[in-house]
Amino acid sequence: MAVLTYLSPFSSANSVQSFSSHQPRRLPSPPTMSCSCHLSIAEPKNWRALVSTALAAVVVSFGGVGTMPAIAELNKFEAEMRGEFGIGSAAQFGSADLKKAVHVNENFRRANFTSADMRESDFSGSTFNGAYMEKAVAYKANFSGADLSDTLMDRMVLNEANLSNAVLVRSVLTRSDLAGAIIEGADFSDAVLDLPQKQALCKYANGTNPITGVSTRKSLGCGNPRRNAYGSPSSPLLSAPPQKLLDRDGFCDEATGLCQAN
Repeated sequence: MAVLTYLSPFSSANSVQSFSSHQPRRLPSPPTMSCSCHLSIAEPKNWRALVSTALAAVVVSFGGVGTMPAIAELNKFEAEMRGEFGIGSAAQFGSADLKKAVHVNENFRRANFTSADMRESDFSGSTFNGAYMEKAVAYKANFSGADLSDTLMDRMVLNEANLSNAVLVRSVLTRSDLAGAIIEGADFSDAVLDLPQKQALCKYANGTNPITGVSTRKSLGCGNPRRNAYGSPSSPLLSAPPQKLLDRDGFCDEATGLCQAN
């Protein structure tokens, strides 16, 4: 009887197995290797979200470059037209340092100069119609011939400022300091001023505005016997004269001898 021997690759090291040719043995099958890997497939909606995000990133990265020149052109157009639809400059100079700046005959309609430093600057002949200039400091600034109508100028420092021939119709100047301001030919028609400030200006007001043809003294109400010569309607407690100075119809009582506001 022949005996065959072989080394089993699945047996322990150096072990020998034998079997008879009359009793053949089946070779042991190699162990089955099982794989527990799972391929995760994202849901279709997740893929759609990822694709949408990627496309949006591409549009922002490349599409925005082409729109920037258009926006720049629009801003340039609005700046040249002095604001959207040409109704104002919409320029922002809030708290800006404009000391000794020169902006002659420029358009600043509806611009913002709140708390700006405008000392010794030159804005002669410029248009400030509807601008905001609250708390701005314009010591010795030049506004000669400027259009300051319908402008908010309350609490503004205008000491020794040049307002000659300027138009300040309906402007608001409450709590503003105009000590030593040059007002020859300025038009203050319907402007809102405090009584002490108006009285101080009336002491040396003179001239006629070349644009409106209105006398500076008349626009301030200097010497006007009517009640509105005593101050602004927005500040009746400070600006209105005592009741004893008024007659029954609301006019100054001539008998008091205090009807002149000079």
